[in-house]
Amino acid sequence: MYAVVDIETTGGYAGNHRVTEIAIYHHDGLQITDSFHTLINPGRNVPQFITGLTGITTEMVRNAPSFEEIAKEIYSWLKDRIFVAHNAQFDYSFIKKEFEEVGIAWAPKKLCTVRLSRKIIPGLHSYSLGRLAESLGIRITDRHRAGGDALATAHILDLLIRKDQNGVIDKALKRNSGEAILPPNLPKEEFDKLPEKAGVYYFHDAHGKVIYVGKAINIRKRMIGHFTGEAREWNRSNIRNEIHHISFELTGNELIALILESQEIRRLWPKYNLAQKLKTEEWGIYDYEDRNGYLRFVVNVVSKNAKPLITFSSKGDAWNFLWEKVKEYELCPKLSGLQLAKGLCFSHQSGSCKGGCEGVETHKKYNKRTQKAIDSFFEKGETVAIIGKGRKAEEKSLVLVENGNYLGYGFFGDHVSISDFESAKGHIKVSRENRVVQNLVNSYLSNPRGAEIIAFG
Repeated sequence: MYAVVDIETTGGYAGNHRVTEIAIYHHDGLQITDSFHTLINPGRNVPQFITGLTGITTEMVRNAPSFEEIAKEIYSWLKDRIFVAHNAQFDYSFIKKEFEEVGIAWAPKKLCTVRLSRKIIPGLHSYSLGRLAESLGIRITDRHRAGGDALATAHILDLLIRKDQNGVIDKALKRNSGEAILPPNLPKEEFDKLPEKAGVYYFHDAHGKVIYVGKAINIRKRMIGHFTGEAREWNRSNIRNEIHHISFELTGNELIALILESQEIRRLWPKYNLAQKLKTEEWGIYDYEDRNGYLRFVVNVVSKNAKPLITFSSKGDAWNFLWEKVKEYELCPKLSGLQLAKGLCFSHQSGSCKGGCEGVETHKKYNKRTQKAIDSFFEKGETVAIIGKGRKAEEKSLVLVENGNYLGYGFFGDHVSISDFESAKGHIKVSRENRVVQNLVNSYLSNPRGAEIIAFG
């Protein structure tokens, strides 16, 4: 009926690591009936820190069978049984990935003994395997090895079955319950309350501290993606084990979600937003003079010490902006880095390029227009309102830009008319500008993506 499983691996997420050991205990709902255990050659060296934790060395697995060689045997031990593990999604994600590599389809019902223990035996200080086993009087003879941990998990399952007076296990086995995909410490009630709307979400640890901030057009759908391991970072056990609560704030649309996410990361500095805190990819437009004397443009990633003319949050938005300038000032797409074809650019055939790409127009004439285009990058920007969807049907959102600079965002009722800058300003909370937010706004102004733009004289 049940297959109680534990694995050891070369690292923390299935997308880039392999199984080094597996143990399976069959349980018929009353007792353990059979067991299987083997080391597995992962086809790579076992990292030192893994050896330090498990005792498994590269030498130990060198002559062990590969997963491919014993996949059918492992499948026979798991087939038609309920998959049980302590923090089930971690073990499941690895075995699922290994089966996929050899073409075996496997989609079992799953039970997580961490989540079951929290409901059937509430109030314990810790539900880690070691602490839980100790609390229940279960001795683990070989901790951090698949055999010892799987046996302890089987004994925990045995105890949970006997203590389950409210049908917790049956409820968790319902196909649509979603129990098994969730982080072990996250209450399902909180997951069930997540909306299918745009907004910013927060992961909190056991003490309520925010450890990650993210944004989504559909918060609930994004969580399912995180917890089923569609993105490799969400297979890492550390963050899964630390998530105890989720909170969220609706924003109505993607632009405000992006703005709020950026602001919140810099306000809270969550530990798992490290990559975003230290590096936010920007794209810039650069100018240079070629050997023939023509002023040219190129769009590229903004690197350290680079000095672009203007920056954007995506390559596409930088290209869109540059195309507008090329059209406005009758510049050559080829000299602007927007066309790679040899010979005359395509625009020369339509007459919108005067032939600078082949020397038909002198560099002196061409550069005058190029310089005017560059000067326009720094002209005093427009004062505009970006109107988008609100958090509810009878509401709209407002992002205000004054002289090209982001000012703040807010919401207003859809019966309200935004006719002038001062009245618009009354609907927003003025925010301190940061470069990332300014780039986001610049990108939206160059590509509104369905948003309404109101310009104030």
